[in-house]
Amino acid sequence: MVAYIGELSVKKKKWLDPETFKNGVALCQSIPGATAIQVAAYVGLKVRGISGAAATYIGFSLPAFLFMLVLSWSYMRLGNLPWVISLFSGLQVIVVAMVANAAYTFGRGAMKHYLDAVIALLSAAAFWYGISPFIVILCAALFGMIAFRTIRSGSPHDIDAAHKRFIKQFFVPILIIAVFMILIFTANRGWFTLALLMMKVDLFAFGGGFASIPLMLQEVVNVRGWMDSKTFMDGIALGQVTPGPIVITATFVGFLTNGLAGAIIATIAMLSPSFVLLILGEHIFSRLRRSTLFNRATKGILASFVGLLLFVTIRFAVAVPWDTMRLVVIVAAIAALLKKIDILYIVLAGALISIFLL
Repeated sequence: MVAYIGELSVKKKKWLDPETFKNGVALCQSIPGATAIQVAAYVGLKVRGISGAAATYIGFSLPAFLFMLVLSWSYMRLGNLPWVISLFSGLQVIVVAMVANAAYTFGRGAMKHYLDAVIALLSAAAFWYGISPFIVILCAALFGMIAFRTIRSGSPHDIDAAHKRFIKQFFVPILIIAVFMILIFTANRGWFTLALLMMKVDLFAFGGGFASIPLMLQEVVNVRGWMDSKTFMDGIALGQVTPGPIVITATFVGFLTNGLAGAIIATIAMLSPSFVLLILGEHIFSRLRRSTLFNRATKGILASFVGLLLFVTIRFAVAVPWDTMRLVVIVAAIAALLKKIDILYIVLAGALISIFLL
């Protein structure tokens, strides 16, 4: 998706020059949240300011939200039918393959030093013993600042006068979010708890959308018990059918726990913090990327997510009733993911196999 956004905004529409887009991708990879949707918002921010960022953010996420809303409603209404149970039983295998591939992708990008592997293994072990992943991430950041002595500051970026305008304007979305939180706190404490949870997940999801999976699993399944691991895996599978980021699983969680209002609130809450950070980042993160401590902390955090995703892979794999056919399916799914075949085709193929062969 990032490559497609670049093709559209740089070559076809000529909204940005290649260097500006490249700096935007670097910024979006440095802050928490789903990278693709942030890159889309960055393009809107550079072209039309805050309103442009909001327009692209909504435009990118709205189709996925509407798809997920329909799928969540269908899941609740049809989830007990035998063929639907068979369908999701098979799709669990695809989810294991997707999370395993995410762990591999994170690992390939982050594992450049033996200390990276140490952080990853310690993070997985800590999660295994019930330590909150949020605490694990903070400890990994601290460990990274201390341990990665060879990492220096990044190259400086020019900071133009427009950034000062953005730093003033970013208080507008913060004010809107604050009013939103006050309103739902007044209306329903359950809604407020859901919103606060999703915001916390988004604020800690460094490294892209898949980083939100272990955090959401911890809060939704382990801490609050709103659903079991199997149901959460079904939500991930549905999220991959939609044309959007995997964080749209928040819509599924919100719908199953609090209906339509919950779906809307969970989605807004999941996307809001990273939107504000993107706007703020136009001014602040260009300087932070020149900070040695920031770069070391980020490296530690990304290494910790390798361990967290490794743990989630094991956790999900244990929940699958393995047999010969499922082993064949997961090997085929992992091979397809490594070959960069579109995830939608993999999920649809897995769905057909689930209905007719499992």
